[in-house]
Amino acid sequence: MIRHNLDVMHIEKNVFDNVFNTVLNVKDKTKDNPKARLDMLTYCDRPQLAKDASGKYPKAAYTIDNEAKDILFNWVKGLKFPDGYVSNLGRCLETNKSRLFGMKNHDCHVFMQRLMPIAFRELLPSNVWQTLTKLSLFFKDLTSTTLRVVDMERLAIDIPQILCKLERIFPPGFFNSMEHLPVHLPYEARIDGPVQYRWMYPFERYLGSLKKMIGNKASVEGSICEAYLMTESTQLFSHYFEPHVITRNHNVDRNDDGGVVEDHKGNLSIFTHPGRLSGETKKRSLSLEEIKAAQTYILLNCKEVEPFVSMYVERLQEEYPNLSQDQIDENLETYFSIWFKKYVRSNHIENAFLRSLAHGPLISAICHSMYFVNGYKFHIESHCSARSTMNSGVCISDPNVGDYYGRIQEIIQVEYREEPLKNIVLFKCEWFDPTMNVGVKKHNQYKLVDINHRRRYKKYEPFILAMQLKCVMFLILARERTRRIG
Repeated sequence: MIRHNLDVMHIEKNVFDNVFNTVLNVKDKTKDNPKARLDMLTYCDRPQLAKDASGKYPKAAYTIDNEAKDILFNWVKGLKFPDGYVSNLGRCLETNKSRLFGMKNHDCHVFMQRLMPIAFRELLPSNVWQTLTKLSLFFKDLTSTTLRVVDMERLAIDIPQILCKLERIFPPGFFNSMEHLPVHLPYEARIDGPVQYRWMYPFERYLGSLKKMIGNKASVEGSICEAYLMTESTQLFSHYFEPHVITRNHNVDRNDDGGVVEDHKGNLSIFTHPGRLSGETKKRSLSLEEIKAAQTYILLNCKEVEPFVSMYVERLQEEYPNLSQDQIDENLETYFSIWFKKYVRSNHIENAFLRSLAHGPLISAICHSMYFVNGYKFHIESHCSARSTMNSGVCISDPNVGDYYGRIQEIIQVEYREEPLKNIVLFKCEWFDPTMNVGVKKHNQYKLVDINHRRRYKKYEPFILAMQLKCVMFLILARERTRRIG
């Protein structure tokens, strides 16, 4: 049993406001004021923050100057997030007063967990940044959709240490009741489970929908009642429509992938993954190099072709027993598609889908600018250049090498000969160098990944199946953005 069901949403929002307003030294909202400086002299023994001979207080290490504020605001203004991830934070800038205004709870949630470690990385001293990053990771781990008891026990040990480090950085006035409440959150999560079933977001959103129902401000309750009855009535009537009619009960998701693909006897799994193409289209012819790369990648990633891959590798090892794994992989990429085509033709494979797959895709292909798959919406990079959102960043995991990061250059739909109609959607990507500590550097302690955007993957392997990708977002460090613009 727990004494209180503390609301993580408002605790996180208030902690973020205290940190952000103090670091930016926002007037009337910062916890670093003359009274706080006097408290620091009395209780904290920090004479370096006392009033100087001119009667002014020196700048504290936990605040940033006007130049750093300009860098931070320009960085926030240029942020591009995946579609539907967060609101446009650039609209919350008020540069005259050096603050962000009008940020909703969810905006603070995203800034606290995703942006704070990157935003302040080059603007604050190392000890301050590390402590704030650990505070950010605490809320990130706490609000995970899947929790483990061992992780909650670790957070219960970490949060007192984080607060003690904050006490050595910020003034005593920074610590009100909200800064104390995070101590209890890991225990509540361990007893009650994930916070998504306990915090205030669903209720706040429902209250927001009720506010939108108000048509006559002189009769607020009556307006809500009438609108609520209309909503309930239409929802009841929608049950009597045909299934193909889009209603409240049959409305598709925002990033709907089109549902189940029509299946045929003997069809291959690579042809049946659902996805929905959209946006501008154009036809073009694939080069011989592109066709070979696409054909090889499709064959090596088709489940039904795996027995033939094993057969080819066994024959290769029998003929050349001293081949290394790298040499086998190189041979597969170069010659397997040719061998597989000859094998299917000479052994009279009856499966029409395997025969089509062995012949390879047609030269003519259709390029699209948008694709919905796996609950994500992907854009090509050129489509995102003039938009406030960015959906071209992708990541794919390789158990042998690690993670590959890249940007989508083209969304290509390739077709195969013979009936029924068969097509596969491929993403042509520009990959960054995945070599650890050269192109990619991981900070496991802070769960950050640095990518050297100047280094590219040397091998020509541009294609990836749409079903294999995850959507990621690339952020430039605040000072790095200023250096690149300047």
